[in-house]
Amino acid sequence: MGVRAQPGSSPQIGRPTAATSFWGSSSADTVPMLGQTQAVGLNAFAAEVVVVQASISSGLPGFAVTGNPDASVREARDRVRAAIKNSGFTFPDLRVTVALSPAAMPKIGSGFDLAMAVSVLAATEQVSSEKLGSTIFLGELGLDGTLRPIRGVLPAIVAARQNGYRRAVVPIEVVAEAALVEGVDVGGATDLKEVTRWLAGDHVLDTVHDVPTVSPPPIPDMSDVLGQREARHALEIAAAGAHHVLMTGSPGIGKTMLARRLPGILPSLDIEDSLEVTAIHSLVGELSPGRPLITEPPFIAPHHSSSTTALLGGGTGFARPGAVSKAHRGVLFLDECAEMSVKVLESLREPLEDGEVRVPRRDGVAVYPARFQLILAANPCPCAPAHDVDCVCSAVVRRRYLGKLSGPLLDRVDIRVRMDPPGNTALMSGAGETSAEVRQRVTAARAAAVERWSEFGWRTNAEVPGSALRQRFRLPPQVLRPIELFLRDGRVTARGADRALRLAWTLNDLRGTVQPTEDDVAQALLYRDRGAA
Repeated sequence: MGVRAQPGSSPQIGRPTAATSFWGSSSADTVPMLGQTQAVGLNAFAAEVVVVQASISSGLPGFAVTGNPDASVREARDRVRAAIKNSGFTFPDLRVTVALSPAAMPKIGSGFDLAMAVSVLAATEQVSSEKLGSTIFLGELGLDGTLRPIRGVLPAIVAARQNGYRRAVVPIEVVAEAALVEGVDVGGATDLKEVTRWLAGDHVLDTVHDVPTVSPPPIPDMSDVLGQREARHALEIAAAGAHHVLMTGSPGIGKTMLARRLPGILPSLDIEDSLEVTAIHSLVGELSPGRPLITEPPFIAPHHSSSTTALLGGGTGFARPGAVSKAHRGVLFLDECAEMSVKVLESLREPLEDGEVRVPRRDGVAVYPARFQLILAANPCPCAPAHDVDCVCSAVVRRRYLGKLSGPLLDRVDIRVRMDPPGNTALMSGAGETSAEVRQRVTAARAAAVERWSEFGWRTNAEVPGSALRQRFRLPPQVLRPIELFLRDGRVTARGADRALRLAWTLNDLRGTVQPTEDDVAQALLYRDRGAA
């Protein structure tokens, strides 16, 4: 007894001896009663199946929870006891011990409540144990036995499927989110009594939650932007290859306006990316019940006063995802980036390079995906007049203002655009191209990149390692001549040369040709060399 049940099998449950009555005896020869269920524990973006065992034995009445629980899990003792009694069941007036295995794994959150309550009911033979061995139970219990939603249901169900479990019971409010995972029969319950009736075969759990469907907020259209042809084209190139962009210019010139329209020209997320992005937002607790699946690239714009923890993730106890992870497969927009802390800006260097963020914790390192497009926007100086001729800042002040953007950080930015005020003619002219028109070209360019790099698993030009561009996909010497000149003059680093090659491939994909030309490479270098500081 006490051995973990395999998916599809029933747990072993102890029985009292014939000479004793479980509910009325406190003699030392009572055989312990055992009940076993399964839940899923989350540790950052990783999830692991947790075996929940309940033992009812003789001794002084008490309720103990073991297995490295945090405060919210320890408090589950009172929630479980009250939920069982208020649902019409009997809580044993004996020694109750609940063990969460593996014991070394930290147990965080209230998602174990339902599994603990069902294991206690199974140990006391108040529910059928036929379905317990192949079912995952997730949910927080109210004192009246109601089931309340929890965060991270989607990654939890994914982990359950990977471990061979094919059934899951979750709170009804998150059943639509859990049902996104194929291969698992998910049922939503409103309270503990519904779960016990389902275990007895007297009730069918709901698979949908009757809430109004919520449409995603509309994305502003590119046709709203008048003038700024160079900046519009730069964002189109960035969208086609997932490149990072720095825009500088006076206030009100259209930097924020352009950045907010970037998601509208990006391709929609495929199902794999949608599930990954949705799982991150599920951990944060930002999913809408009426829109459980995120299908468009997210747009995250933290305030310029944000801390490193808010940007990268962390916090006490459970390491929650930060802005860079919420922007995964989407856009991270840092407006007024020159006003941000140098420490915060420098913390972006590793996520930009690796596509993930690592948050050190006491029990290990929490790892979250963070492959996003970075869009930086800054004024040219602190006084930021409408026209440069009206600037009152000295050259030293201007240099110090944008000096917060260090060389190593700017070296990871592929496109730098200096935006000038549009003329009167541009403001009075008609609308420009729509986002749908630009999106067609961007989608075609990305499809060409996917076809070229599919053998290696890269999906955008920005993901291709420099070694592959210099060796396996090396361009002719004539095409590489501009890079050699820039390297010789010290105008570009080795990392910058690799990034210029990636940008050249994106220019090639937008043009629809086989490989970049010398002009593509030269243009890519100019995009890196212009208008930054």
